[in-house]
Amino acid sequence: MNLPHAIGEQAINKVIEEHPVIGEILEKYDIGCVTCGVGICLVKDVVSIHALGDEIEAQIEKEITDYLNTQNLTEGEAV
Repeated sequence: MNLPHAIGEQAINKVIEEHPVIGEILEKYDIGCVTCGVGICLVKDVVSIHALGDEIEAQIEKEITDYLNTQNLTEGEAV
């Protein structure tokens, strides 16, 4: 996944803590990161691990990117 603001390089548990909406997006596709006890997967790897296919992965990437673009983050800013 190619996500803005280097968010793809961060652990999913930290990202969901800062951006619960991303957890909601993932849950919509039956990706249970919100309830996972480990939470150390990188955001960029989370979707591919679940092998949902290119079309679904692209849709999830778009939804997360659209959400992040509404948050007015500065490029490189920590989330």
